[in-house]
Amino acid sequence: MLLPLKAVALAFVMLIAAPPARAADTVTADDTARFLAGMMPSADSPLLPLTRDPAWRQHARFFDQAFAQLEQRQLSKIRAWAEANLAAPRPTMFYMFSGPDFLYADAFYSRATTYVLSALEPPGSVPDLTRLPRGGVGAALYNVERSLSSILSFSFFITKKMKVDLHAGEIGGTLPILYVFLARSGKTIRSVTPVTLDENGIVSTEGAGRGAVRGARITFAGNDGVERTLYYFSTDLSNSGVKASGFLKFCETLAPGNSLIKSASYLMHAGNFTVVRDFILKNSATIVQDDSGIPLVYFNQKRWRFFPFGRYAGPIAEFPGRYQESYAELFRRAQPIDFGIGYRWRTHETNLLLAVQLPGDGFGTADAVAQDAPAPKPAPPRPRAPRQPAPFFGQPGGFFWFGR
Repeated sequence: MLLPLKAVALAFVMLIAAPPARAADTVTADDTARFLAGMMPSADSPLLPLTRDPAWRQHARFFDQAFAQLEQRQLSKIRAWAEANLAAPRPTMFYMFSGPDFLYADAFYSRATTYVLSALEPPGSVPDLTRLPRGGVGAALYNVERSLSSILSFSFFITKKMKVDLHAGEIGGTLPILYVFLARSGKTIRSVTPVTLDENGIVSTEGAGRGAVRGARITFAGNDGVERTLYYFSTDLSNSGVKASGFLKFCETLAPGNSLIKSASYLMHAGNFTVVRDFILKNSATIVQDDSGIPLVYFNQKRWRFFPFGRYAGPIAEFPGRYQESYAELFRRAQPIDFGIGYRWRTHETNLLLAVQLPGDGFGTADAVAQDAPAPKPAPPRPRAPRQPAPFFGQPGGFFWFGR
């Protein structure tokens, strides 16, 4: 009886050590993200048969080409710029007025472990794609492509267009776009949870009370295996909106962080967004922004060091009256840049400002700036502007050196 007992014991050990089998009909968030992004889901995913649909195959080819060009034209260059100019980043990054733009949050601040994105657009939801009606998958994929058209071409969402696209079809809101960006950024989604914020900034998964801020919490990992968290909140960032919600109270629990501001409609130039503007200035170790962000006049010149890159050509025609003489003066000593960003998305027109808050009054950012670095050499002659590629979706309506 000894040998049979050993065999039984061995079988029992193997049984309890084996990972639990995934239910055959379970569609994971990660597989859904890969499918929407035009990437193959896992081999046992119920979505796998849908990849034989000609609509999905065309969608995959389109996204493969679009994201490959975006990677070559912008994202790889942004990561190289960040590696050279952002030393010792904080664990948290704030991206106000972001929409679902995780793509550029990750490109600029890939070492963050907590991302907080916020805008008016609702989080929405992503249904089980295997249960969509006949023809529904193709329509859903087309809607995702339309929603991403402007950001793939010009690096920003067109707000009016996004309001329409994110409410159309079987899937809507920002979640499907976040899924695509996470998958195409090489991330693996581990969990997705609807969350709310109460007036005290407390995160809850129990449902929304009156006036609660709705959002989503996504945990994911990149190639390094480190688990990270992405929060997206649908919230009004105007003075009355943030005063009535607990959003900034929640952000305070994660501060100080680093901030990204781009294509922000120059909202913080006006008096109705002073609360969020002051929060960013108080709680950011670094701010990376284009000129649509915080006007230079609101920075305490004794507390901040500025590192301009590119060329300041002023606001585009859609935003008259937002020209800044101080910006123009600052950018006369700018370093060159080899990628485009923001409303001035052409490389030879782009402006990018890195603002670094110096230590003082309990705000320790000594690790975020090279203290003894020499002054920069004069900028070389500006290279001739490269010819910009055609958009994928048609035509569009004394400083200190900072680095490693």
